[in-house]
Amino acid sequence: MVAATVLGKLFFPQTDPYSATLLSLSTFFLGFVIRPVGAAVFGHFGDRIGRKAMLVTTLLLMGVSTVLVGLVPTYDQIGIWGAVAITFLRLLQGFGVGGEWGGAVAVATEWKSLDRKRGLAGSWPQFGSPLGLLLALIVLTTVSRYGTTEWFETIGWRIPFLLSIVLIGVGLYIRVGIHETPAFKRMEQTGTIQKAPVSVAIRKYWREILLVCGIRSGQHAAFYLFSTFVLSYGVGTLHLSKDFLFNALLLACSASLISVPLFGYLSDIISRRSLYIIGAVTLGIFAFPYYMMLNSGNSSIIVLAIVMSIVVHDISYGPQPAFIAEAFPPEVRYSGSSLGYQLSSITAGGPAPLIATYLFHQYGTTLAVSIYLAALATIATICAVFLPDTYRRNYNSSVSSDSAVIEDRRSVSLQPAQ
Repeated sequence: MVAATVLGKLFFPQTDPYSATLLSLSTFFLGFVIRPVGAAVFGHFGDRIGRKAMLVTTLLLMGVSTVLVGLVPTYDQIGIWGAVAITFLRLLQGFGVGGEWGGAVAVATEWKSLDRKRGLAGSWPQFGSPLGLLLALIVLTTVSRYGTTEWFETIGWRIPFLLSIVLIGVGLYIRVGIHETPAFKRMEQTGTIQKAPVSVAIRKYWREILLVCGIRSGQHAAFYLFSTFVLSYGVGTLHLSKDFLFNALLLACSASLISVPLFGYLSDIISRRSLYIIGAVTLGIFAFPYYMMLNSGNSSIIVLAIVMSIVVHDISYGPQPAFIAEAFPPEVRYSGSSLGYQLSSITAGGPAPLIATYLFHQYGTTLAVSIYLAALATIATICAVFLPDTYRRNYNSSVSSDSAVIEDRRSVSLQPAQ
């Protein structure tokens, strides 16, 4: 949010507004480039020594680098080195995030009592996204109203980053106290822990990794278009106030707190793949009226568009963790799911605001952005058709015991969703 609104002016003041926005969003994107590396590193150790230890490590890495962003001097103080420091900290953030999601989903779902509720259980790590966005909006809205524009550009924008130190404490308290999952304990007892889980995941499950990346394309790009690009577009082109957009996103995030677990729950009833395809198709269609609603000039319609965008995004986002995690056996679950999930950071999520900014600048119409989002949603739909829907399969079967059904899963995955 800060990258889309003020960082360009503060760290790249020597460029025109369009270039400054692109450069600011580039620092945002670089945090995504490193995510697959974090997925491989933390995935390896998460499948080797346990989920819990990696979740503590990634929390500290993300938390400390986030706090430090709030301390970086601007261009007026140290020149281009401020942008260099921001970029480096974004890389550290992305490295930590890369190993975060796979472990969080494993810890949330690898319990026998949740066999029939994995869609709902898996949606709770996703719940952290709208909740985090909601907290960010509340703090940004509060500080932006506290003082003048000059105060916000000098001090105000730093406050949310510095307050992240509170989240480090809360997160550590929770994560140190959780138990290792029964699935990982069983791996230790049976001696089925892989020496090189990332290598095994890539060798045996490369197809699933690529399909996971594909199903993430529409959803991942949509989230950052609906929450980040909408700010730069709304302020720079539609001349809407930051406060108005922040309030609209606050309302959208509040709705998301309900829709994310709701769609996770529904995936336990009608299957992950069916719901995911519905979500991807809906997203591709919604990409066109969304920008028409934003361009209407009517405040109520703009708010409705922003709220609807997040809820439509959640149709896929809610069932996503269970759908992805079920594609991999426990020995490579952390590695395989993390790699597939984070690869889309490079192909879709990270570059989405950059590409949208370029397309709008190049063609002068949001239709180009809508076509871009619809194309990614189409890719997600096709990949979802070919990713096996295994929500009724034994979630805790090992690589060795699972080998007999790999070929069967291959053949099943080549059939369209029933």
